[in-house]
Amino acid sequence: MSTSAQLDSTFSALADPTRRAILERLVEGEAAVGELARPFAMSQPAISGHLRVLERAGLISRGRDGQRRPCRLEGQPLAAATQWIEHYRQIWEQNFGRLDRVLDEMKQNQSPQTKRRKTR
Repeated sequence: MSTSAQLDSTFSALADPTRRAILERLVEGEAAVGELARPFAMSQPAISGHLRVLERAGLISRGRDGQRRPCRLEGQPLAAATQWIEHYRQIWEQNFGRLDRVLDEMKQNQSPQTKRRKTR
């Protein structure tokens, strides 16, 4: 899957609060579908649908332990999304830094008359 497609898939999967809650639970360790379904007011097939979306996005993987199919969190897609977000955070931080410098310069270059008017 291309980087762009992976990011699309990751952000699409993360757009749903139930899927984010499932990922939060999996931070604690692997869990079976029944365990993941327990806190939600929805059917096990509905939870399974959410798990399929998470699995297609690469955010979780499912193993096999006899009859049990434990799910576990996979970090790589989240790391890629974090890296993408961090790149844009740095750009915006630089833009805001430049804006701060321009505003500081404008304050320092105010004429004495403008400063007097504002203090009245």
